[in-house]
Order: sequence, then structure tokens, then C-alpha cells
Amino acid sequence: MLTIKTFPFNPLGTNCYVVSDETQDAVIIDCGALYNEEKAALSDYIDTQELHPVAHLLTHAHFDHFWGAAFLHERYGLAVRCPEGDLPFFHDAEGQMRNILGHAMRCPTGPDGESITPTSIISFGNHQLSVLSSPGHTPGGVCFYCEQEHALFSGDSLFQMSIGRTDFPGGNHWDLIRSLQHILRALPDDVDIYPGHGPKTTAAFERKNNPYLSF
Repeated sequence: MLTIKTFPFNPLGTNCYVVSDETQDAVIIDCGALYNEEKAALSDYIDTQELHPVAHLLTHAHFDHFWGAAFLHERYGLAVRCPEGDLPFFHDAEGQMRNILGHAMRCPTGPDGESITPTSIISFGNHQLSVLSSPGHTPGGVCFYCEQEHALFSGDSLFQMSIGRTDFPGGNHWDLIRSLQHILRALPDDVDIYPGHGPKTTAAFERKNNPYLSF
């Protein structure tokens, strides 16, 4: 059984997920911890629960999703795993900020580890996450799906009753629509969806109510 702890981090309210199971192995998805108190809250949870972090995964490489990457590398030795198609974004965090925010902030990333591809399987404890390609918000965006537990981590591709912005560099509205229609058609109704911002939702709810997706 999965335990999923959500941390909304940084001024943009980016959801960081710590996903663990009965073995105490854990993966961390989209660590956007920017402030010292956010980093402390994350490490306190991991250490108090006696978890063993084995990977830091990115659904995509916008800076607000990896502000905590250098911290996780320093604290737990995790080199961030980035979708292959988003590596140029990961390696130019300050350039992203200039494009999106109009100014740059310091954003140490630490090293990047093995790239994530559509055929990657992320194993931890007694569970696996498969990679579902969802380009559109960024060129290399992905979702992570745990079929065993009917849980999807959608990053900024899919939100409750909304989808990710596509007006940033590398975005494509129709690529994102096609990606999400393909993914949602294949998911059981009871899949819980954990987005990059905002509350969780379900596959059934989004198929019925999301105004951007028609079925």
C-alpha cells in the first residue's frame, strides 16, 4: 500500500510528493522546496518516518518543480531524474526564470542522474511507477502511474478541471490535449490523480467535468 504525503512548496504552491510503501523505500516527485523551513519540513517527515529515499523524479523541468533538487542531493545523495526531452530546461533554470518571471533567481540544481524516457520503469520497495508521456506543457513532460494502487502523478499536465499552460517556451496546446485524452481513456475510473498544483482529483471526475477534454 502506498503512503502519499503532499507538500505544497514555494510561492507558486508546487506540490511535492513523498511516495512510500511498507518497505520504507520512497520516491520524491517534483521537489520544489525553496525556503529553509520547507526543506526542514520535508527532511523532518522523511527522517521521522524512517524512510529511505531512492529517487527524485521530475514530471517536467520547470524551475518551481526542482528548486529543492540540490538540497535532496546534498542531504540524501539523490541526483534528480529528469525527462529526457526537458533536459535543456533543467540545465538552464535561470534562463527559464528570465523568460517566465522576467528576472532570474539563484537555482542550484545538483547533478542530473539517469534520464527518464517513456520506457523507464521506476521501482521502489514493492511498487513500480510507469512513465506516461504527456508533452504539451513542456516538450518532455511525463506523468507517473502506479497501476497497482491506481495513482497517477500528473505534474502540470493535468489539474482538477484544468490543464497546464502552454504559452511558455516549448509548450503546445494541442499536443497536451492529445496527450491527456490518450492517457485518460486508458485509466480506470477510480484512479486518483495527484497534480503539480492544487487538489487531487480522479480520472472519472476529469473525464466528466474537465472543460478542456471531451470524451
